[in-house]
Amino acid sequence: MNQTTDDDRVLPPALAALARTEIDYADGEGIDFEPYDAFDPAEETTDWLRQWTGNPEVDGDAYRVFGQDGTGGLAALWRMRPGRPLTEQPVVFLGSEGERGVVAGNLSDFLWMLADGCGPFEAVMYGAAESRPDTALTALAERHTTTPRRPARDILAEARAEFPAFAEGIEALCR
Repeated sequence: MNQTTDDDRVLPPALAALARTEIDYADGEGIDFEPYDAFDPAEETTDWLRQWTGNPEVDGDAYRVFGQDGTGGLAALWRMRPGRPLTEQPVVFLGSEGERGVVAGNLSDFLWMLADGCGPFEAVMYGAAESRPDTALTALAERHTTTPRRPARDILAEARAEFPAFAEGIEALCR
């Protein structure tokens, strides 16, 4: 298990900026995502993961929850790359009805995904098929990313190829 430090409980600057940026839901045609201004506390993440999986033995240490969709599905950084900063960890989504998937290989790619008009819920449910660029989120991504701009569908495909067993791993935790 990864060692927890104070630094990995503080939002990276890109997520702090995202929390201050309005995301347009556009009556169901936009992005269904509400970023938090702080990570969920460790205890809350563990409680939620235990309820979500029905497994009282799991803990949430591998996840830093930073936002949700309108139904309560959560977006998180998945701390699975030991020794690497939070910004280099993949972004995952665990939906309120059991949906789950990796949506971006790192925080920069996640910001480009949002800039292309696709949130974590949309990526897992619909596959990021349609590009709907967002001006404010593009400006945010241009200020905070280290990866090249790509369409959300390409980012999603890359993440799924890099982490093909994420959904099965979560399923294995379920009771």
